[in-house]
Amino acid sequence: MPGRIRAGIDIGGTKVVAVLARERGEVLREVRLEDWTLGSWERDLAVLADAVSQLADDARVALTTIASVGVSVAGPLDPRTGVVLDPPNLLGWEDVPLREFLEERLGVPVRVENDADAGALAEWRFGAGRGAHNLVFLTMSTGVGGGLILEDRLYRGARFQAGEIGHMPVVPDGRPCACGLRGCLEAYTGGAALAARLREDVERGAAEGIRELAGEDLAAITPRIWVEAIRQGDPYALALRGEYVDHLSRGLAIVVMALDLERIVLGTIIQTNPDLFLAPLREQVRERVWASHRDVDVRAGELGPRLPAYAALCVAELEPPSS
Repeated sequence: MPGRIRAGIDIGGTKVVAVLARERGEVLREVRLEDWTLGSWERDLAVLADAVSQLADDARVALTTIASVGVSVAGPLDPRTGVVLDPPNLLGWEDVPLREFLEERLGVPVRVENDADAGALAEWRFGAGRGAHNLVFLTMSTGVGGGLILEDRLYRGARFQAGEIGHMPVVPDGRPCACGLRGCLEAYTGGAALAARLREDVERGAAEGIRELAGEDLAAITPRIWVEAIRQGDPYALALRGEYVDHLSRGLAIVVMALDLERIVLGTIIQTNPDLFLAPLREQVRERVWASHRDVDVRAGELGPRLPAYAALCVAELEPPSS
């Protein structure tokens, strides 16, 4: 039925999710592509266009009946033009005219949005953000990305970079961050930074429990190993959890006070391990805000592995910003 089918593409550095669905989120077809990049943005975008075309063929849906295609991708990007500027995890991508290319190949309107913003939209519409009018969603993955819903609308900011909560300074002159600054929240709570911290502490003999779980292989040390050590009651892992919660609660308290939010939705490591993190995090956030703000609702994300597909579909329903 014309106008009632949408497609979505969620682009990651190592995998892509492409999906075809009805407007209310009823998924018709979905495909995941692993190790999909070919080292050239033109060839990469051709792969994405072919994936959407194949989904339409499999569902017996004509491309002309697709109302729009939404693309969720890591920034920096310009949602007005659909140009992806220089994403760190996509080789050969620089000033990529993603929207223009896909519109020409598919013949349907294409919307492009930052993946953290898209994740916020997805949790707000389909997940843990339902019913809230003002919320923040944090990815808590390799880095710390954020998306803001304010007064029932996605808030992008003056430079289309709102929600960079991972790069708020929480420790003066603290650990270096991948962005070039120091003391950022991401430098203490991002997955890549956590893995680096774990390896440093193993190398100096301060994290024997982590070393044992990793089997003496430093390359195997990831936040998942840390979570396993927490569950085993390892003293080092528990102490690091205390630091993690302390830093994250400081950052979240700033956002709550600045924006008067009613809900915080946390993804990835907290979404998969709410029993380990949510209770102390809620307590510390509430200790760091005014009494009038202590009803802020801190939740784990609900969509889990469904987040990429729903994020891209939510983007398909957006109109690009005019300025």
